[in-house]
Order: sequence, then structure tokens, then C-alpha cells
Amino acid sequence: MNVPLAAKAVPIRATWRDYLALTKPRIISLLLFTTLTAMFVAADRLHKVTPLLFLAVALGGYMAAGAANTLNMIYDRDIDELMKRTAKRPTVTQIIPVSHALVFAIVLAAGSVALLWSAANLLTALLAMAGLAFYVMVYTMLLKRRTRHNIVIGGAAGAFPPLVGWAAVAGHLSPMAWLLFGIIFMWTPAHFWALALLIKDDYSEVGIPMLPVVRGEKVTVTQIVGYTVLTIVTTLLPLTLHTTGAVYLIAASILNTAFLVYNLKLYFKPERPQAMAAFHFSMIYLALLFLMLAIDRSILGA
Repeated sequence: MNVPLAAKAVPIRATWRDYLALTKPRIISLLLFTTLTAMFVAADRLHKVTPLLFLAVALGGYMAAGAANTLNMIYDRDIDELMKRTAKRPTVTQIIPVSHALVFAIVLAAGSVALLWSAANLLTALLAMAGLAFYVMVYTMLLKRRTRHNIVIGGAAGAFPPLVGWAAVAGHLSPMAWLLFGIIFMWTPAHFWALALLIKDDYSEVGIPMLPVVRGEKVTVTQIVGYTVLTIVTTLLPLTLHTTGAVYLIAASILNTAFLVYNLKLYFKPERPQAMAAFHFSMIYLALLFLMLAIDRSILGA
């Protein structure tokens, strides 16, 4: 029998590690990487990205994402309590009371705005807050519990980080910046649904209508392949702007081929090892794609 959240006693005093857990650092790491590499994609040469700006965007971006994740934990604590993988989150165990977590999120968000605005510009700070608002209000509160399209639409929240990095350097958003947004937007469903296949029983138990739960494995893996193809097409669009060179073309070709192979293996054999492999490679894929784009644009001066 589940004990109501309000009835649980606080076993120990919270430490900095508990507050760090509220920010979901493992999830943030890839988002932050796309933020920072986008800075170099926006720069004509490396000297435009000063160490001070780089560190400010890294910290400010982490704070914004951390605030969003904290608010997500606060709102989802009722379902987190029922799933094994989330049952030990600080908002569930109440090591950190909800009121304290809320103050923590507000401080992080305010600190992010102040830092990004002062070190970069207002547009950078506003984009970071737009990503936070989209994740919390659109994905977490509006879509996640209501529709199987939750990750397709709500996944746009994870596409804001490169816009933040771009704006910090350029002060505006160009077509190339929106292509970076588009790459992550198209990549997210294939990435997340591979994970959803692994934890579909958890989602089913708490009534979250993730695609594998409401439409089954076959539809899910078909959609994964479809979004993989859309992702590949989107990654080739920067070439049409004549802003990337041979290094990116070669890297994208290799990575896209591998991305498609992993997801085709999952399509033909939708079992746990294939889903795990596809999920983990999707993260490597995105990180390397953005890294090679940054190298092509900034270091080699495409």
C-alpha cells in the first residue's frame, strides 16, 4: 500500500547532493553540450567565444534547465512515487519539502536570467526561460498525461538550448540557428521512444499515454524509423545554406548511417537489447553531430 506523500516523515536533512539531484544533471549534460557547441557554430572563429562568456552560458544554461527539471519533479511527484526508477527522487521521499524545492527552482531561474542577460544579452535569457516554460507548462502540465503526442510536441523544449547558445554569441537568431533547433526537434521522438520501450510498464502503471503504451511496440518502432529519416533529412539542410563544409558532410553521413542502422535493427527486432543500444547511440549521435558541426564552422572556418 502506498503511503500518502504528506504522511511520509523526513528521514534526514537534505544535502547539496539532494538539491543537485533535483536538477537531473545526467539529462542536462547533453542539452548543455548542444548549447555550448552551438556557440561555436555561431562564431566565425573561436576567439568570438571568450572564456567568460562560455562559462556564463554554461552556468546560466544549467541553472535554467535545472529549474525546469525541479519544477517537473514537483508537479510529477504523485506519479514518480509509483514508478521504481523515480521513487527515490527528493520530492517523493520529501528529503526536500516541496516548498523548499519551489524556492530552489525560483532562485535558479532568476539567477539564470540575471547571469545570461548580464554576460550575454536579453534574448539569450528570454530563450532560456522560454525553454523552461515550454517544458514545464506545455510538456509536463498540458501534454504528458493527456496525449500520445506528448513527446513529439513537448520535445521542442529540448531544442531550445542551441538557440540559447547561438543568441549568446550572435545576439540574434539566423536560419542556421533554427536548423539546429529543427535537428533536435526531429531527433527527440526517435531518441525518447527507444527509452519508452524500455520503461513502458512504468508508464502504463501510472497511466501516462506514451506511444508504446497506447499504440504498441510495432507502431512505436515504425515511428522511430520515420523520425530517424526526418532527422537525417534535417541534418543535411545546413548544406543548402552553404555554411558547412566537407568535414560536416562526411561526419553527418557516417553518423546518419549508423543512426539509421541502429534503429532499423530495433525495427526488425524490437527487444530490450536493441532498444537499449538505440537509445544510448542516439545520445552519442547528437553529441558528435553537434561537435563536428562546431569544428567545421568554427575551427576550420567553413
